[in-house]
Amino acid sequence: MSQDQTDGGGPGTAHSGGGPPEYAELPAYAERVLDVADLIPPGRVMTYGDVAEWLGDGGPRQVGRAMALYGSAVPWWRVVRSDGTLLPSHELRALEHYRAEGTPLREASRQAEGHIPKLDMRRARWDGRGVEDAGGAGGEGEEAHT
Repeated sequence: MSQDQTDGGGPGTAHSGGGPPEYAELPAYAERVLDVADLIPPGRVMTYGDVAEWLGDGGPRQVGRAMALYGSAVPWWRVVRSDGTLLPSHELRALEHYRAEGTPLREASRQAEGHIPKLDMRRARWDGRGVEDAGGAGGEGEEAHT
């Protein structure tokens, strides 16, 4: 997890424990989720369910919770909803990252509220291939996530 990949905002900036999450004790599951998020290459994404499948533990909600509480320490914009909609209230910051990284997008129609594009999940989704050893983050990463 590298702090230089963040923009100082996004998920994980609010924490009910009083202090910033980077100073709180990080639960083991959250650490594993963040490690997977760190592996996702620029311009690619994994869904919350993909991350849970990669780990072989938990589900999309558990991954989402870990990202919401602690995700600011990693490229949070690369862990997404399966339908490609951008994270509410973080759309513009995420969109800046997607455009800078060349992440495939589907432009919104003029009738769409706010004209916010969606991710082109067919082209942007990463299946974890090419990662030799994810530090215990799983053989499941070698399977295609479609």
